[in-house]
Amino acid sequence: MNYVNTKDKSKLYVKDWGNGQPVILIHGWPLSADSWDDQAMAIADAGFRAVFYDRRGFGRSSQPWSGYDYDTLSDDLAAVIEYTGEKNVIIIGFSMGGGEVARYMSRHGGKSVSKAGLISSVVPFRLKTKDNPTGTEQEAFDKTAQALNEDRAGFFTGFFKKFFEVEAGGSTVSDELRWNMHNIAMQASLKATLECLKSFSTTDFRGDLAHFKVPTLIIHGTDDKTVPIDASSRPAAKGISQSTLIEYEGAPHGLFATHKEKLTKDLLTFIRKK
Repeated sequence: MNYVNTKDKSKLYVKDWGNGQPVILIHGWPLSADSWDDQAMAIADAGFRAVFYDRRGFGRSSQPWSGYDYDTLSDDLAAVIEYTGEKNVIIIGFSMGGGEVARYMSRHGGKSVSKAGLISSVVPFRLKTKDNPTGTEQEAFDKTAQALNEDRAGFFTGFFKKFFEVEAGGSTVSDELRWNMHNIAMQASLKATLECLKSFSTTDFRGDLAHFKVPTLIIHGTDDKTVPIDASSRPAAKGISQSTLIEYEGAPHGLFATHKEKLTKDLLTFIRKK
């Protein structure tokens, strides 16, 4: 088993598949690297090196009491990039993971990154404020935190139904897949789950957008009820100079499963492009 040591001596569990140019995949909340398995397999089969890791507090990584702010999480990403030993790395973040990508580009100056990707991403700002009227009310995030404290397992059952629900009102994934995601989510510490909820719901990435200096692929579903596209990827695309936005009509949040083949194809096209 591969582990990367962080600045504060936490250990990040890393899956390292294939050979070639590294493509680092950063998972969403409240999952682990395993949510990327299908795309990682395709990336490795295509002649690239898929590197994907469990965020601190999640999956098989250490569960420290602190370090769930995006500055620290971007430092963790820096440690994974250093682990690859390469200077030409592609970084792709799903949902909460998009925040790590954005903060790495600003805090670490995009060091060693040649391309970036934001999939169903929380960037640029989730919270509703006077200058961000399309965001989500703080009360909604407070209710989520309360539900997690009261019955985390029960909350995730409903959460993943919405996560994978398509516009017609049904789900294109199996009950077994949803339960697998549920089980993965329960591997995380309660502390990490709550602290990361706070981080992705309140961190303002609008100032990070100008620091993207590389080609950036943005993909988002138009019927995403978890992270609505009008408050996320559409404004992000306007703020990132070399970005390309691909909208999946009627798609929900969990694109890695509901639109697995399309997402994999679009990622490979982007990765291969010279």
